[in-house]
Amino acid sequence: MKLSRKRKKALKRLRSSAEELWQEQQEVLDHASNVLRGATQQANLLTQEHVVPRVKTTYESRVKPSVDKASVLGRAVATGVSAKVAHDVIPGVNGVIASALGVLAAAKAGTGLFAKAPEPPKKSGPGVGTVALIVLGVLALAGVAYAAWQTFRADDDLWIADDEPDATGSTNPTDVPKTPTA
Repeated sequence: MKLSRKRKKALKRLRSSAEELWQEQQEVLDHASNVLRGATQQANLLTQEHVVPRVKTTYESRVKPSVDKASVLGRAVATGVSAKVAHDVIPGVNGVIASALGVLAAAKAGTGLFAKAPEPPKKSGPGVGTVALIVLGVLALAGVAYAAWQTFRADDDLWIADDEPDATGSTNPTDVPKTPTA
């Protein structure tokens, strides 16, 4: 199936619009990646400056006095929890953020999505649309021919001739002039 010039131009414009959209999405992904990277750094700094000191302060003011009174096992558990939070939870949150950055980078790497599409196989012979248009044209031509025939046909039954009145000037055909008798 060969495409018309108009269709080719429309497809070319559509393809260029899709490529422009892809470029804009790449720019958005780059920007989002930079923002996420900055957010990760700020989260690390805030964690170091605010969260860790609060956890330590809370631990030392509330948990440690209770643990001091408890057994050695309780002390080991509290120390383990504090170490877990400081060394496993906070880096885990950072790991989640790093994974999100990896997903963005992988999405950015898929640049071959808008490659030129393969040309569809060529068909031979008239298609369904062509046949339908031909049939529609024949029906329209038949309708026009029938209307013309109905207009120009000579139908004697349609016309009723009026009887012509006699030369007497009377319009009543039953009035027959009397002939003078001598």
